[in-house]
Amino acid sequence: MQLPVQSQSTIYAEEWEAGAGPADLVEIARAADRAGFGYLAVCDHVAIPRRLAGAMSTVWYDPVATLAHLAAVTERVRLLSHVAVVGLRHPLLTAKQYATLDHLAGGRLILGVGAGHVREEFEAVGADFERRGAVLDETIDALRAALGPAEFPEHHGKFYDFAGLGQLPRPAQPHVPLWVGGSSPPAVRRAALKGDGWLPQGDPRERLPARIARIRRLREEAGVEGAFTVGAITEPLYVGRAGWEVGRRTLTGAPEEIAASLRAYRAMGVDQIQVRFRSRSRAELVEQITAFGAEVAPRLR
Repeated sequence: MQLPVQSQSTIYAEEWEAGAGPADLVEIARAADRAGFGYLAVCDHVAIPRRLAGAMSTVWYDPVATLAHLAAVTERVRLLSHVAVVGLRHPLLTAKQYATLDHLAGGRLILGVGAGHVREEFEAVGADFERRGAVLDETIDALRAALGPAEFPEHHGKFYDFAGLGQLPRPAQPHVPLWVGGSSPPAVRRAALKGDGWLPQGDPRERLPARIARIRRLREEAGVEGAFTVGAITEPLYVGRAGWEVGRRTLTGAPEEIAASLRAYRAMGVDQIQVRFRSRSRAELVEQITAFGAEVAPRLR
């Protein structure tokens, strides 16, 4: 699941999150860890321009700092950047941050990356907005090198060139999974050819089969081999019968009803689903996480 509180876009934030903070994040992360969730995800924005602040809000916790904090209070759950806008930073800086995070967390990092979409954010830090797709393509290659086993990684490209610069500690994992986010044609192609997985950007169910088929076709045509994780973001969920208005798109009902609906994602070829629960308080969210882990998740297998 993507964590609440740490990003508060009006598209998905609940009212109670406005007054929440670090203690709430810790309790929610611990609940997800206990419930057997696969990962906790945190978003990435450096600064939100005033023209977008009304819709996006300006609440966006730093992903590395947040995931590192939560790594210290959880034991098993993996830690995902969904997504790191890596074009805002030099790949050696990104590698230093996330390699240290993986080292401290005992090998629990999944690095999700994306191109970004806020022009002013790029301009403020001196990054190239117009060529952000090409920059991301090369950054993925540079990160593969910089997050690999070599103490002195090496990369020679159009945008970045480095060698003879040592970085310790190395990640605890021999291979940090790199998932690519986005649902545009270039993003899907990038995921297929350069990623270890795909993080769609809220595609409705009916669009997923065609996109998954394209990923498989692109990988086959390019001769790309190895494990690949297809993701999906589900509709909002509420386990049980809600006594309040949870919205017409929300999947709600008995655990088996919800599980039966979610099993359709597997039939499409999806490997992991990211869920989000409707809630009116931290306590209700923790209850939902616990109920999902105990009563819905076992029915998905």
